Amino acid sequence: MPGGDVRVSKAKSDKAEAQAVAATRGDKTPRSARGRKTLRALLDAASEEFGENGFHEGAISRITARAGVAIGSFYTYFDSKEEIFTALVRDLSQQVRDYVTPRVVGQPDPISAERAAQAAFLEFAQLHKELYRVIDEAEFVDPASYRQHYQSTATRMAGRLEAARAAGDVSDGTSEIRAWAIMGMNVFLGLRYGVWGGDVPIDEVARVAGDLIAHGLAPRDDEGADT
Repeated sequence: MPGGDVRVSKAKSDKAEAQAVAATRGDKTPRSARGRKTLRALLDAASEEFGENGFHEGAISRITARAGVAIGSFYTYFDSKEEIFTALVRDLSQQVRDYVTPRVVGQPDPISAERAAQAAFLEFAQLHKELYRVIDEAEFVDPASYRQHYQSTATRMAGRLEAARAAGDVSDGTSEIRAWAIMGMNVFLGLRYGVWGGDVPIDEVARVAGDLIAHGLAPRDDEGADT
């Protein structure tokens, strides 16, 4: 169809022009509010596309359609589907941090802070179910980003726990191991109760799991000491 040929030709032209612009300026970081809005729209659209269809079945054309931008705009910021996927993994990691951090700040004690962090993550997982598919696929599409996602989270948690241990606010123990243990609990609770089903309210999940963080499984006497 002649009209189709024109559209294909224009798309190729837009892509070539955008790539040329990107190549000349090197840095693809948006310099304007409009550019930041476009980049945000592309990342949000990629989250939806990869969350629904996975990386391999996901398509740049559908990402741009979801974002409501020309395909040339995609190539202003990204060179490939792999590149936006990597950017999306980093972006989702940052979104988790931005959602959890305000809940942690201002808590009266370190244990309350960890319980609040856990509850916030469970809420985020319920609101952003695509997180799990994207991060799981990152293990194979971009292993370095996959590892960094979990490593950076564990490092932040371990830092909080170590400061609390040093201050005598929590018991002695290897903070890094504790961080990975709590993170593992959070990840699977988010999968079960945030992604798979809402048969138990998140508040109740956070209450039970938060008690496990605070007290562990060992029976305690009336004074609260481990027996």
